[in-house]
Amino acid sequence: MASSAVPTDWQFLQCFGERSPNEDIQEADIISAVEFDFDGMHLATGDRGGRVVLFERVNPPSRTVGMDQHAPPPLPRGASFEYRYMTEFQSHEPEFDYLKSLEIEEKINKVRWCRSSNSTRILLSTNDKTIKLWKVYEKKVSFLSNFNLEPRNGPVVMLPNGPRPNILANNPNAMRLNNSLRLPKVTNTEVLLAARCKRVYANAHTYHINSLSVNSDQETFLSADDLRINLWNMEVMEQSFNIVDIKPANLDELTEVITCAEFHPNHCNMLAYSSSRGCIRLADMRHSALCDRHAKAFEEPEPQGNKTFFSEIIASISDISFSRDGRYILSRDYMTLKLWDLNKENAPVATYHVHEYLRPRLCDLYENDALFDKFDCCMSGRGDCVATGSYNNLFRVSGAWNGVDLTLEASRDPMRKRFQASSKSRFAIRKNGPGKRAGAEPAEAGTDYASKLLHLAWHPEVNVIAAAASNSLYMYCA
Repeated sequence: MASSAVPTDWQFLQCFGERSPNEDIQEADIISAVEFDFDGMHLATGDRGGRVVLFERVNPPSRTVGMDQHAPPPLPRGASFEYRYMTEFQSHEPEFDYLKSLEIEEKINKVRWCRSSNSTRILLSTNDKTIKLWKVYEKKVSFLSNFNLEPRNGPVVMLPNGPRPNILANNPNAMRLNNSLRLPKVTNTEVLLAARCKRVYANAHTYHINSLSVNSDQETFLSADDLRINLWNMEVMEQSFNIVDIKPANLDELTEVITCAEFHPNHCNMLAYSSSRGCIRLADMRHSALCDRHAKAFEEPEPQGNKTFFSEIIASISDISFSRDGRYILSRDYMTLKLWDLNKENAPVATYHVHEYLRPRLCDLYENDALFDKFDCCMSGRGDCVATGSYNNLFRVSGAWNGVDLTLEASRDPMRKRFQASSKSRFAIRKNGPGKRAGAEPAEAGTDYASKLLHLAWHPEVNVIAAAASNSLYMYCA
């Protein structure tokens, strides 16, 4: 993992779906998933209305300088990482399970990109029950004219391999017959983006799906719910293989649930999954088909004297993410970010205190359900920075090793509420051992628990962050 300087000067890049101060937010427009593809050329978001929106990177304009011209001024820092709207499609619709009398929401829980050998974009999306494989491709649309019977309204649009329009079935008063016989001709051809559902992976999960992860072999992927992790082949919709099952014979004996699962970025046989007890388990599928026995377990037990009613709730891990080289795992629970080395199981190599100032208010957070908010975490491509969201539409960027921490706001002026914390402040970092927990700070006045930044993603190659604040997608570069 690189040990370089943490970028401290973050610049607003662009915003999609920015709302005015008094504008009402529709529930269906709230973003619920954000994901860059493998090289950062595309970005996908999912929302609670079941829609998936795609963005593509805009190539910076080429600027040639003639012999008698002066060199043009340099491009703005973020100009080469600008994105534009590409297309969107309805991925999931609301459904109803009549056997269980259960309403299934259309909300997109996860979006994951798959590698493609051509210009076609392939991605997976899931709601609580059903996973779909989508193909987004360019489609030619031809406009025909010069018919012998022509509609008065204009030319006829013909789709590739589509049925011919039945002109004679239309109102004869709207047609006019030409005297001479003519052959139709194509007057114009446009290239449009179309989305088609290639496969549907359904009926494999009893509980709500919380994770999707594409394997490094690009042939399989996993899906996880509260009690099971299933392995799928991309080509097979009818069956999946159960590789992790923590459901006890008696549900009264259930002590933990699966909260997140992720494949190793380089080794197709390894996966990690986290639990509500704050434990991360690393499984190796070469050992057995059913990974009941984990290869490694990463857990930091809390001292008995510090346990309270809220200990198990705040210990639940909401998200995990591998570093790009697969050496480290970043985990997020309600209070902290933790960085784990795969070679060290008993304690994280670094701990970043995110919500320590809220510890005195855990009772209030429990009553208004804010204590159950699930925040994402992400890591830079070089592995030298980590980031996660918080309340008041704030997100935090920390150096993996050097103790530099920033608080940025999801707005056009991200540095407005910026502050740098020392090693003893809210973002205190513990290295190479448990150490002492940083002292709790007084709760910030005016914390807006409704304005929470749950989802964000880091560009795999450069310092560009996409952060979802309600129905708006903000992008920043450094």
